[in-house]
Amino acid sequence: MKKGILILGITAAALTGCKQFEKGPGDMLYKIHEDVDGSTIKDGDFVSFQAIEKTEEDSILFSSYEYDRPSLMVKEKSIFKGDLYAALEMLSEGDSATFKISIDSMEKKMNRPKPQNTKGKYFVYTIKINKVIPKGKLNDQAFRSKIESFMKTEIAKAKNQEAGKISNYVSSKSLKPIVTGSGLNYVIAQQGKGNKPNVGDTVEFNYTGMFLTGKVFDTSVQEVAKKSGTVNPMRPYQPIKVPAGINSTIPGFDEALLLFPKGTKATIILPSKLAYGEQGNQQIPPYMPLVFDIEVVKIIPKKPGTSAPVMPSIQATPSAQGNANPANKNK
Repeated sequence: MKKGILILGITAAALTGCKQFEKGPGDMLYKIHEDVDGSTIKDGDFVSFQAIEKTEEDSILFSSYEYDRPSLMVKEKSIFKGDLYAALEMLSEGDSATFKISIDSMEKKMNRPKPQNTKGKYFVYTIKINKVIPKGKLNDQAFRSKIESFMKTEIAKAKNQEAGKISNYVSSKSLKPIVTGSGLNYVIAQQGKGNKPNVGDTVEFNYTGMFLTGKVFDTSVQEVAKKSGTVNPMRPYQPIKVPAGINSTIPGFDEALLLFPKGTKATIILPSKLAYGEQGNQQIPPYMPLVFDIEVVKIIPKKPGTSAPVMPSIQATPSAQGNANPANKNK
């Protein structure tokens, strides 16, 4: 696209720091960082992009980078003048920009409440457009086919990069994990006492699940949920109980729960084949390695002569966090 931005004798990166915000439609303010030639995004186009949402005090409300995958959407019509859809209309593939969108307008037009930790007038969005698939005159089948082809390429890329990401994570944290034959990595922070669970014993434990970026996606610990902004008022925050070694949970947990006696605190790193695999689930993308901090609270021996215990449901209602609960092995 062309926006009349002239760069003379200085790099775009150097300009970024000194450029002022310009007036956009409605109450929008914007600043273009990268301006690549191409058709701007239109209603109905498929868009893959990275985005950070902040307050004017730089408090991060959302970052797609924390999830290690881009955000995906089909561009819709603007809800109000100067909204985020209008912002996307100013960009093309390869572009990046920062937009200030009126908090009052978001509240009035989209029922988006004002964050408690800001006195500013704007939500601040920094957006990088990775890929645009124009809808144009394509029929729905042809359009879906293009999107599916793109997604297959992205999934293959994630698969090829997974081992390297785990290696980089271990190196960056200076960890020295024990690696089992399945590929499970674990580091013991506090060694427990007593016997390890036997197959069929029920293990009661607390956990916190994270992406390799450190973003928490689920936890059984209320204090962690509050700190990470993942509180779900509909779920009980308490240790969960899972029968060990009988395929009632994701494979990595099925293996790991047999390794630790009561009182153990450990970090386990699961390649996707031991977590949610090539399909993922509603919250976990395909080929996503995961990290769990766990603490074994109690081991409940299986009673002689009884069948394997039935895994209880701990969620009051389904939730975004609950979808990735390690006690739920469903993809």
